[in-house]
Amino acid sequence: MTGLTDLTIAEAAAGLAKRDFSAVELAQAHIAAVAAARALNAFIVETAEGALVAASEADSRCLAGRARGALDGVPVAIKDLFCTEGVQTTAGSRILKGFVPPYESTVTANLKRAGAVSVGKTNLDEFAMGSANITSAFGPVKNPWGLGSGRDLVPGGSSGGSAAAVAAGLCLGATGTDTGGSIRQPASFCGIVGLKPTYGRCSRWGIVAFASSLDQAGPMTRTVQDAGLMLSAMAGHDPKDSTSAPMACPDFAAAAAQPARGLRIGIPKEYRLDGMPAEIDALWRTAETWFRDQGCEVVEVSLPHTQYALPTYYIIAPAEASSNLARYDGVRYGLRVPGETLDEMYRNTRAEGFGAEVRRRILIGTYVLSAGYYDAYYLKAQQVRALIARDFTDAFGQVDVILAPTAPSPAFAIGEKMDDPIAMYLNDVFTVPASLAGLPAMSVPAGLSAGGLPLGLQVIGRAFDEETVIRAGAAIERAAAFDTRPSRVGRR
Repeated sequence: MTGLTDLTIAEAAAGLAKRDFSAVELAQAHIAAVAAARALNAFIVETAEGALVAASEADSRCLAGRARGALDGVPVAIKDLFCTEGVQTTAGSRILKGFVPPYESTVTANLKRAGAVSVGKTNLDEFAMGSANITSAFGPVKNPWGLGSGRDLVPGGSSGGSAAAVAAGLCLGATGTDTGGSIRQPASFCGIVGLKPTYGRCSRWGIVAFASSLDQAGPMTRTVQDAGLMLSAMAGHDPKDSTSAPMACPDFAAAAAQPARGLRIGIPKEYRLDGMPAEIDALWRTAETWFRDQGCEVVEVSLPHTQYALPTYYIIAPAEASSNLARYDGVRYGLRVPGETLDEMYRNTRAEGFGAEVRRRILIGTYVLSAGYYDAYYLKAQQVRALIARDFTDAFGQVDVILAPTAPSPAFAIGEKMDDPIAMYLNDVFTVPASLAGLPAMSVPAGLSAGGLPLGLQVIGRAFDEETVIRAGAAIERAAAFDTRPSRVGRR
């Protein structure tokens, strides 16, 4: 089945509809690719048997002429933060190793309803806490762009397993979650498209929580159109999630075909950081020309509270994490390490079950929520968050979307920043502001670094205006014509 793992979702759907190949053949090609690429460590759980059953059912629907979902027969991967009924869900943590949920997350249930075929659960930073996919209890994920280079590169995080799987041709699309950049930054590092929808666009029900006011599910794909197709299948109002927006979902994929002409593109002056690599700044400026050439107006805007975004995020997110992770106590599910007393069992379980980065964030979060510090840290951070959101509201009074780099560097080597948490946190400098404001944002591959690694550009839009984000992202995609792929293991 040569070439089946190189298809886009749109191409695969068209081929399946014309019966150029079967869903089982498509699944088999990707299952073989997953098996051949285990050195990347992109998957925690492989679900080959279930994928073949789902693919066979998709073929039966096709042969019977029954109504088919938009992703019917399309192989996808699921970040191991989404609960999947009957399939282990670990959140990349030892404390949940062996946990098999008795229920399905709303997003993955929606994908199943659309006919998507899951080939497995992808690796991630533990509880989605990380920017390099090196904190997983199941080992680090390797970026496929590092194959043959003589050094192992990070794929970005926390959705690094999903990004690596899409980039390496192990699936046609994958789910990710984005709390402060965990879809967009790994998409940039791996040369794929990553879309963080507006907070509330996709249900959080059944997703293992990190920071509840920030977490949002989204698609990771090879093209902007595919991101729209996958988002349409994932999104929708869910009464089980009180933060799910009761809004109808438009045809997101159709926006990718709309010309960019007439759009006003904002360039935030505060994002031009001292020490930014020249190649990233040059790509950003080149993108301004791409938009002008397509009939857009480029306007400088100001987001004056940008400098406070990272410290604000690293107060709010750990605070919410410390609360959400209190449920992992060894009593009801997951790891249990015995102790002579109940309190000792709690301590032993959490000390052994949580990795160093998760423990660090729990401690930070507990501290900023503690008596005497709540007003000074957490309350103040929430006030600054409101100012950051207001900056975006003011900017969108002048422009339709905002253009910025996705990450301050290309992918770096595994181990390069492990001993410096602050350096690791700085990877999120361009992605965190949109997360704090709850806005949709997309990373689109736009070029290569001097070292031959992918660089992404980010489009940020108004709340619940993913269509314009997709429209602008497609304009970058057309102009950049980025079609470079990493070396493939077990290419088929």
